[in-house]
Amino acid sequence: MDSKERMIERHLKGRDIHDERVLDAMRAVDRSLFVPEDLQHHTYADSPLPIGKEQTISQPYIVAYMAQALGLSEDDKVLEIGTGCGYNAAVLGQLADEVYSIEIIKWLADLAQKNLAKIDSDNISARFGDGYDGWPEEAPFDAIELTAAPPKIPETLKQQLKIGGKLLAPVGRLQQQLQLIERVSEDEFSEQLLMPVRFVPMTGQAESSS
Repeated sequence: MDSKERMIERHLKGRDIHDERVLDAMRAVDRSLFVPEDLQHHTYADSPLPIGKEQTISQPYIVAYMAQALGLSEDDKVLEIGTGCGYNAAVLGQLADEVYSIEIIKWLADLAQKNLAKIDSDNISARFGDGYDGWPEEAPFDAIELTAAPPKIPETLKQQLKIGGKLLAPVGRLQQQLQLIERVSEDEFSEQLLMPVRFVPMTGQAESSS
């Protein structure tokens, strides 16, 4: 087995990532295209890796865990808040019909565009901006995923979910919990806490909502 398959067998399947579509998506995306050249030998280590200026590419297990928790279908429309280097968006693009991703840090938004241009990403739209307000012109979404932690989930994002849609986000500042929200009706949402996590704080408008 190559290092990617070892990572999938040991760190994904071995930690209860069992959704075959998610496992196939993790196989399909070449993580090396999103990892800096000097860290290529760590491409399939199950850990976040630095990509510059205190930013990281996400740990493969967390990428797979969050995708599995959302239970995406191939005809879903997904909103991602926090494009980063584009790796998570690339995985989501394997699972959903359309992915819309917003990144608040300009150099990261530019990096993501370059990285996503290296792969078949015709169904991924990424732009620079503050994700607090979502992407209203493309709403509603079947799923929304945040890769940065707000002190609380913005109402603007909850309102861009379809009924039956799911929103997954790390929530909190000093201590964070991964929270899964499902829109049950026009005015009702169910909430489930999944596990403790550590993500970078959500910046921009989210900072003034605490």
